[in-house]
Amino acid sequence: MSLPIDAKEIEVEIRAPESKPDLNRGVIFCLVSLTLLMMSADSTIVATILHTLQDDLDTSLSWAGWTITAYSFGFVIMLPISGRLSEHFGRRRVFLYSVAIFSVASLLCGLTDNIYVLIALRALQAVGGAGFTPSATGIIVDYFGDARDRAVSLLGSIFPIGAMIGPILGGMFVSYWTWKAAFLVNVPVGIAILILGLRYIPRDTLDRERVRFTIDFLGMLLLSAALFAGMLAAIFLGENTSGVSTPGFSVSLAVAVLAALMFFRHINRSRHPFIEPRLIYGANFGAVNFINMIFTGVTIGAVALIPLYAANRYGLGALDAGMLLVAEGIAALILSIASAMVLRHTGHRLPIYIGAVMIAIGTLGLGLSPMLGLSPYAWLASSALLIGIGTGAINPASRNAGLQLAPSQSSTLAAIRTLSLQMGSIAMVSITTTVLVQGADPGEMHAWVYLMAALLLIVCVPVVSRIPEHRGSW
Repeated sequence: MSLPIDAKEIEVEIRAPESKPDLNRGVIFCLVSLTLLMMSADSTIVATILHTLQDDLDTSLSWAGWTITAYSFGFVIMLPISGRLSEHFGRRRVFLYSVAIFSVASLLCGLTDNIYVLIALRALQAVGGAGFTPSATGIIVDYFGDARDRAVSLLGSIFPIGAMIGPILGGMFVSYWTWKAAFLVNVPVGIAILILGLRYIPRDTLDRERVRFTIDFLGMLLLSAALFAGMLAAIFLGENTSGVSTPGFSVSLAVAVLAALMFFRHINRSRHPFIEPRLIYGANFGAVNFINMIFTGVTIGAVALIPLYAANRYGLGALDAGMLLVAEGIAALILSIASAMVLRHTGHRLPIYIGAVMIAIGTLGLGLSPMLGLSPYAWLASSALLIGIGTGAINPASRNAGLQLAPSQSSTLAAIRTLSLQMGSIAMVSITTTVLVQGADPGEMHAWVYLMAALLLIVCVPVVSRIPEHRGSW
């Protein structure tokens, strides 16, 4: 299928910086924000329709959960490539092609009636979605000058909006129409972004020598094998009551561990690694990535599964369960904007400390039974509200903490950050769905998962002291 993009329109131009046309930064920010909104809403919409997918496609909860996991898997593999593509071939080019691929894949997802085909198409959708954050962040850094730190921070406020409207749309689609609409809704939005992006986003300006691009296929293969085998182990564990004694689980887990060890060995020896080791666990970068994975990635997975938890433990309907995240989304939005405005004065560590504690308390509340005379709905909404406050406080600081270390590599660093988030989300969703299948009471088992997640968050709070401190613009 041909993409609705004129090749001449996305051709990289070699021009001097002073020849750049006048920019409409407001329109550019709205376009990249709308793209991130589409991506974030898509994730929570799918989480809301898991129950319906399981029934309509006659599948298990584990396979239905893979519509989320497969998307995350594709994200993890493509993010580093998307970041490097953005820096070598231009943010605009990667941005537009990513939107086109995401839109086409969304259309195909809405047309299928087979769970296995849907999972494959979700992976394809992730190929497009993986290019959004690196290219969008690079566009902001390139064209917003001294205001880039605040503009990048405000990008973080887009995700809670998507997380808020996604479950609402998902609940409405399931209740009054069809789960297919959860994917089809992306198509007109994607077309609009493509048309406006071609008009308002400036063509890329690159040095000729930077257009040399190589892909570390071995590194990509090893990381893919490690992640896929790990997810397959979770599937075997969830689909078999005999648990860890199944051959499929043991073999998959062994392959995952071996591939992971070989991946880290390879990137430390390769001249052009799939991911630079220093950007993963180097000085300062390691602490930032860890905080992103635990306090943002795991939290994303936990929040995405709140509607499922509300349905399993308290019997709430799809629309009511989806509405639970409204308070969380509003709180995250308001706190993200407020934190972005004062970040130059507070520095990075203080808002991350505050956010980490609030997220831990909110997650703990999810696992506990309702107290203070509150109904289950009010209790869950209150817990989600605390998580939203914490997420909003953390987002601007965690974004800038990594980018200010190397602004010239903004696309790659944005990809690494999103990679960390996806790793945490993958772990949370995979572990949760596996535990739910194993237990006789899914609601009760899900509560224990939230309690254990809260304990993990509390234990990890001291790591915030390792975040590189910074005040002012960068």
